[in-house]
Amino acid sequence: MATHISFFFICIPLIIFSSLPLPTLAAKCNKDDQKVLLRIEAEFGNPNPSWTNQMACCDWYGVNCDSDGRVIGLSFFKDTTFNGTIPPSIGDLPYLQNLLLHKLPQLVGGIPTTFTRLRRITMLRITWTGISGPVPDFLSEIKSLNFLDLSFNSLTGSIPASLGTLPNLNVLHLDRNRLTGTIPDSLGNLVPPAYLYLSHNMLSGSIPRSLGSLQTSVLDLSRNRLVGDALFLFGAAKPTDTILISRNLLEFDLTKVAFPVNLTNLDLSHNKIYGKIPAQITALDNLQFFNASYNSLCGEIPQGGRVQNFDQYSFFHNKCLCGAPLEACK
Repeated sequence: MATHISFFFICIPLIIFSSLPLPTLAAKCNKDDQKVLLRIEAEFGNPNPSWTNQMACCDWYGVNCDSDGRVIGLSFFKDTTFNGTIPPSIGDLPYLQNLLLHKLPQLVGGIPTTFTRLRRITMLRITWTGISGPVPDFLSEIKSLNFLDLSFNSLTGSIPASLGTLPNLNVLHLDRNRLTGTIPDSLGNLVPPAYLYLSHNMLSGSIPRSLGSLQTSVLDLSRNRLVGDALFLFGAAKPTDTILISRNLLEFDLTKVAFPVNLTNLDLSHNKIYGKIPAQITALDNLQFFNASYNSLCGEIPQGGRVQNFDQYSFFHNKCLCGAPLEACK
């Protein structure tokens, strides 16, 4: 558990910081966009008195404009006064490229269909809210998306296979929801190097073979109900630096694994993995985290490299692993 929490909190400040509104490039404001923003404010229940006709909208907090005064970025975050549903009028900002709705616990309902009108949006982030219902299939109509983050919500149902048809999608966060069903084979079409986060759901079935061909940087499938083989996720030539598949029901022979040479984080714990830990692990110069506990591994733990940085908790509760940091082999 601590592994996933620490990994998340390393990444999330960078994501939030990159979403903060930049200083506006022009004091003027597109009048049509300003009218839409006032509608959005009204649909939110007018929680922000600083949004007013007395000031150009490019100077409003959370609004980012281009040099022509057109709204290209919109951020609402860390506020308990925003309540109700996501304002449908957001879909009426034709130049919007980046939308962030973060830590708005009173935000409920689903994602409005009006978002399909956002033909220029590249980053859509709705995180740590109370939104529920299925992940909308209509998101696949927004062909400009390359970053979709719907993590830390109460979304249910299956992952739409249509998300894998988005031609520019490179980062997909659906972690920390209540999603069920299998992982769509189409997610193997994400644009490389892909960042795929599906952890902390109730996904079941086997991992699709298409993910073995996907060139990933980060793959997090942990804390689901996945079964079967995961050997094909590995490969020495792959660019992957993070593989997190802990707390599933996966069963394969670790002896046959060839680790990506740039691997930084690997969590295999709480599965049914058997075999030996390959000696190649001692050659992983960038390895910062490793956990193979609670499996059915045997044999002597390879010695050397960065393996000595990991304590017994990375190896214990296996069938017959031995050697430092566990008891000596007999």
